[in-house]
Amino acid sequence: MIELIAALQPLVVGAVLIWSARVKLFSRHAAAAANRSALVRLLGQRRALPAYRLLGGVELTLGALLLLPPALRLEALAATILAVGFLAYLLYARRAAPTSACGCLSARSAPVSGRSLGRAALLVVAGALAVASPGGWPAALSARPIAGTAVLLAELAAVVALSPELDAAWLLPLRRLRARLTHPLRGGSGVPLLATVQQLQLSDAYRRVAPLLRSDVREHWDDGDWRFVGHAAHYQGRPVTAVFAVPLADQEPDAVRVAVVDDATGHTLLSLAGTAPPAGPRLAVVPA
Repeated sequence: MIELIAALQPLVVGAVLIWSARVKLFSRHAAAAANRSALVRLLGQRRALPAYRLLGGVELTLGALLLLPPALRLEALAATILAVGFLAYLLYARRAAPTSACGCLSARSAPVSGRSLGRAALLVVAGALAVASPGGWPAALSARPIAGTAVLLAELAAVVALSPELDAAWLLPLRRLRARLTHPLRGGSGVPLLATVQQLQLSDAYRRVAPLLRSDVREHWDDGDWRFVGHAAHYQGRPVTAVFAVPLADQEPDAVRVAVVDDATGHTLLSLAGTAPPAGPRLAVVPA
């Protein structure tokens, strides 16, 4: 298996180099990307864009040579040296210009991060494997097409995952999908927890029991038109829970109710702000 992986590395490195060259040579945002990179700190403002374009030309040439058979060790060696140069440049950028953009696989501004360094290290390893490979990728891929395709897809996926500048293409859509599927607004009320907390903190009920509180929000749940919010508290020398009842439809702080419940017995020790809140699924609040 290691022979197959090593033989396919020129395809991986070549594809990454050509993609990177596309940004540097053909993107209309190439000048902005060069000016945001650490090349400005390293070479100066005037030389940054020409160096950026030159690097793109080198990447395009070397990437094409790696993709076109026959696979020569000299090409793999040159790619490895270039990958080592990338890694050294990113280490310099992170140290000397930590706010600079990578400018590697996209014109989108993304600072040099651990993921960027991991991608450069992956290319170094891939280049070294290509140098050590005894055969070319056409024969290896034709001999084991399914395994070879799986290896290529896995490595390219790793490159994408290690590229912060590509997050907008795949990671952000996945996060939006997860939000739609998991419904982070509990209870389906559509009212964010932060809005509920802000409302209760402005209430007279909250101010009156605030000296008793010993934690931030520990739990919350919705029941009908009410949201119940629990805080750890201490009252009359015993551990208790302060349960606030906040109406979801009424935004007035005066509508907030609170009950102080003994943790050991579940009995309500104190109820404030007028009428007690309705019974919830975990608590039946009665007047003290």
